[in-house]
Amino acid sequence: MIPALFDPHGVAVIGASADPTKLGHAVLKNVLDSGYGRPVYAVNPKGGEILGVPVFPDITAISDRVDLAVIVIPAPFVAQALEACGEKGCRGVIVISAGFREVGLEGKRAEQHLVEIAHRYGMDMLGPNCLGILDTVIPINASFAGTFPEPGTIAFMTQSGALATAILDWAKANRMGFSRFVSLGNKADLDEIDFLQAWDEDEHTDVIIAYLEGIVDGPRFIQVARETTRRKPVIAIKSGTTNSGQRAVSSHTGTLAGSERAYDAAFRQAGVLRAASVQDLFDFAQAFATQPRLRGVNVAVVTNAGGPGIMATDALERADLRLAQLSTETIEGLRAQLPAAASALNPIDVLGDALADRYQSGLEAALADPNVDAVLVILTPQVYTQVDATAHVVGRTAQQTDKPVLGVFMGSYDIATGVHILAEYGVPNYIFPERAVEALAALDRYRRWLDRPEPVYRHFEVDQARVRALFDRVRAEGRLQVGDAEASTILQAYGVQTPQSEIASTAEDAVRIAEQIGYPVVMKIASPDILHKSDIGGVAVGIESAEEVRATFQTLVNRGRRFVPDAEIWGVQMQEMVPKGREVLVGVNRDPQFGHLIVFGLGGIYVEILKDVTFRIAPLSVQEAAEMTTEIRAAALLRGVRGEPPADLGAAREGLLRISQLVTDFPEIVELDINPLVLLEEGKGAVAIDMRLVLAG
Repeated sequence: MIPALFDPHGVAVIGASADPTKLGHAVLKNVLDSGYGRPVYAVNPKGGEILGVPVFPDITAISDRVDLAVIVIPAPFVAQALEACGEKGCRGVIVISAGFREVGLEGKRAEQHLVEIAHRYGMDMLGPNCLGILDTVIPINASFAGTFPEPGTIAFMTQSGALATAILDWAKANRMGFSRFVSLGNKADLDEIDFLQAWDEDEHTDVIIAYLEGIVDGPRFIQVARETTRRKPVIAIKSGTTNSGQRAVSSHTGTLAGSERAYDAAFRQAGVLRAASVQDLFDFAQAFATQPRLRGVNVAVVTNAGGPGIMATDALERADLRLAQLSTETIEGLRAQLPAAASALNPIDVLGDALADRYQSGLEAALADPNVDAVLVILTPQVYTQVDATAHVVGRTAQQTDKPVLGVFMGSYDIATGVHILAEYGVPNYIFPERAVEALAALDRYRRWLDRPEPVYRHFEVDQARVRALFDRVRAEGRLQVGDAEASTILQAYGVQTPQSEIASTAEDAVRIAEQIGYPVVMKIASPDILHKSDIGGVAVGIESAEEVRATFQTLVNRGRRFVPDAEIWGVQMQEMVPKGREVLVGVNRDPQFGHLIVFGLGGIYVEILKDVTFRIAPLSVQEAAEMTTEIRAAALLRGVRGEPPADLGAAREGLLRISQLVTDFPEIVELDINPLVLLEEGKGAVAIDMRLVLAG
């Protein structure tokens, strides 16, 4: 639980100031005002007294126990203060001071020195360049934030201190409470993984949310988050999704942003729910913190307005949720209680003149229906609407059910007190139906994550030595790229089927090989320097005679020399023609944060235009490989349409698993493309036609 931060006995503020305009004053005042009932000390060489607290010239001058030090002094003096904290025996330190990695190389070196000091003394260090922590459990406000949150069950970590202060202000106005609130800063020592582990064990925290600009250790994050999300939901927003945003992230905290595709894959594989905006982050968090677990996808809508009911219906379909089919008993009961003009079907339209009792009839009937898993209650303020009374009805009814009930009280001024009443009952409110549906969809994604079986991994018998020998030879020749002519060795060593193939150094050699393979054949320029052969017209298919082979051999060699004059030409690769099938892409790119990112999608020459692909982080589980083959938009084409036989998706999944094992065994592979992998008819396998590979330098 990181007791130095979340259960400290004695807190010292180093840099405490009597000047109300200084951060050192604000931090000390916050600690004192937060209700922290244990000893608090001020440290400043000037001595004296600040806010009734005696000031010590140095932390080592304090005779009593100090578990946590908060450092608020200029960057050049932080290392000396940190050393003193270690000598004092502090277990934890919060470095609020800025001016480290985020300002350049010298700052990065200074920050690393802080880490070395902290590790030498066994201290947990938060920051530098952070806002601090706010904890409603102890309680303590060891930060310079101007607002202290209400108690709650949501723990929040953020890399942006400024965003943290804005969120605290918003949360106060919206009556959202927190258990723990941490500003990560530069994450020189403690990072998101440490807090995931701490809050996983925290009985005061039910939901973990995070604003992240980068992740320090991608594979470790996936491992820890996968364990945590089995017990409580984790919701994250990751900034820096554009190239400009990634540059801003780097300059903000010095974090390497990594690829967005990798973050999407990592979050999915770890069970982390990714929010697209800060609004989504808190919309989802409110639903998780206040509502019971969703058990299915069937949703009832109770509304006093037709338009918003239709909006909710459309949003449910877009979110892969369903408008519940009410039972005959429910419909008949509603017809008996509602006016004739009302709709007893779903959405249940109680009409614009509905009073609170009519809402109660609709809501209770919907919740009693076994076909309903959750209910949205939509209210638009009209002349007869009893906003507050209806809010009480919704709140009391929601407390008596084990199904999620979400409010959609639309508007602002006229429904303000009703929204506060809902909050008192633990019913979250969303001002538009679409936002409520997105929150329900998040509950459903988490339900499906919890329902997933434990991952199963396959391990194949392979020939690692054969691949290692090839890589050693390639490096010995001063190369890092492996083209199609050599790739079959790698694929065959890992059990991936390839066409019969051989390199011909002369035209007559080409004729001999073609006759051994059998016509028709495919011919490709063979060169370690020409990886995208089709770009220069370096591929010919359907060659059916010796005469054609001779002519094509010369044509391909001439094209290679003309378009890439400095290329080393080995000759021409002779390859058997593979039966017609569906062309897919299997690729790998090594992400700096998460390792090997595997891609699967529609293949061929248009792959970069169509971009019909899906991603996962290696190593792949059996289930993840299966999911990849069904997620792309063209999945229906692979299953067979208009009388076409289905492609061998089993072979595609096995190919993904074998390539996953290859890049796991050889982490020096930074890029790999098999395009196309031809999927034959179901039961007939898959054949890798063309491959390129790049090794790390």
